[in-house]
Amino acid sequence: MTNQERPEITNLNQNSLADDEIDLRDLFSAIWQGKWLIIAVTFVFVVGSVFYALSLPNIYKSEVLLAPASDSSGMKVSGQLGGLAALAGVNLGGSGGGDKTQLAIEVLKSRDFIGRFIEKYDLFVPIMAAESWSRQDNSLIINPEIYDSESKVWLRKVSEPFKPKPSLQESYSKFISLLNVSQDKVSGFIRVSVEYLSPYMAKQWLDLLIKDINNEMRARELKEAQNSINYLNEQIVQTDIADVRTMLFSLVEEQTKTVMLASVRDEYVFKTIDPALIPEKKSGPKRALVVLLIVFLGFSVSLLFVLFKSFANINKRRSV
Repeated sequence: MTNQERPEITNLNQNSLADDEIDLRDLFSAIWQGKWLIIAVTFVFVVGSVFYALSLPNIYKSEVLLAPASDSSGMKVSGQLGGLAALAGVNLGGSGGGDKTQLAIEVLKSRDFIGRFIEKYDLFVPIMAAESWSRQDNSLIINPEIYDSESKVWLRKVSEPFKPKPSLQESYSKFISLLNVSQDKVSGFIRVSVEYLSPYMAKQWLDLLIKDINNEMRARELKEAQNSINYLNEQIVQTDIADVRTMLFSLVEEQTKTVMLASVRDEYVFKTIDPALIPEKKSGPKRALVVLLIVFLGFSVSLLFVLFKSFANINKRRSV
């Protein structure tokens, strides 16, 4: 590098620093000139955010801790007997409780199960039309623009393909947002929670969900076991081979154990460790956080507006 080039680079660096200083001065000058606009807009957002946060209804969370119910039938199937069962399409429960638990969790969150749950207990109005809860008389406050409680008529104004009365798909989408199911990968324990406007209904729905999912899985297991018994009895009648008949009788015995276990145990898939309680304190909304976020949004918007307006004017003057 020649000696003539070095002064030129130095001058360029000095000019760049000078431009940066000018830009920084312009930045602070623009903010100072627009400080009253920033303060006014931020104040409006503060007031609005406080009113908005106070208008949000309280949400209560009821939670239950469950454990996978162990398969206590104690079945140990020999390789020959297990192979015959597999050929016959008979389920001896050899997959273990883990698969049954995972299946129950997925069934619990499924559209079919939740849809039947909503229809069974007629939860359309509480899910889709309630806007708050009254502690004084423990009642839901229904939005009159959505549902007329006296005439029991839906008044929602919606566009096609939706109708005034919510469909099962809409109700499922809303209900599943209130439900949370999680399983600890280490301990295997399952936590199920429901968040809702009413603490009493949150607890009630949670109890009904656990009861119904146990009944659902029990009914499925009973049906499958009974079908297997019927099939095996048909095969026993049709065969004259003593060894095959002996194995078939053993399979019938194992399926009978499954029927007995499902019939006598209420908590068939999920065993309650810590039952659901009526929550005394709200779980949400976090009103302070809502206010802070909205205020920060208002400050940012006003600041960007002031800077954009200021630098637009500067560029306009320079172009002239």
